[in-house]
Amino acid sequence: QVQLVESGGGWVQAGGSLRLSCAASGRTFSSSVVGWVRQAPGKEREFVAAIRWSTGYTVYADSVKGRFTISRNNAQNTVSLQMNSLKPEDTAVYHCAATGYGGTWYPNDPYFGMRDWGKGTLVTVSS
Repeated sequence: QVQLVESGGGWVQAGGSLRLSCAASGRTFSSSVVGWVRQAPGKEREFVAAIRWSTGYTVYADSVKGRFTISRNNAQNTVSLQMNSLKPEDTAVYHCAATGYGGTWYPNDPYFGMRDWGKGTLVTVSS
């Protein structure tokens, strides 16, 4: 059974930092695209960042570019999201998600082409 488990969420004041991590069981991230998707209360899912495991190529939403950094740890099969200069509008549940092997992400797809999803971790940024 595949599971993606996020950790590292919490409460922080505006301007602060948090680091999220995602660990997988029942699968590896090799040959996949792994990303973070967030959903604020009453809003649609929003793509945040993704990394192609094989090449390390990264892509970011404009709203987080320059503030967030996605990275991977091959040995531990984990993905992290370093979030700096947090803003109240970053408040959301952050989900880790991954495509199937050989898959890619689709920015216009409701689920961005991701097959496996974690339950999410809540990030709250106060003003």
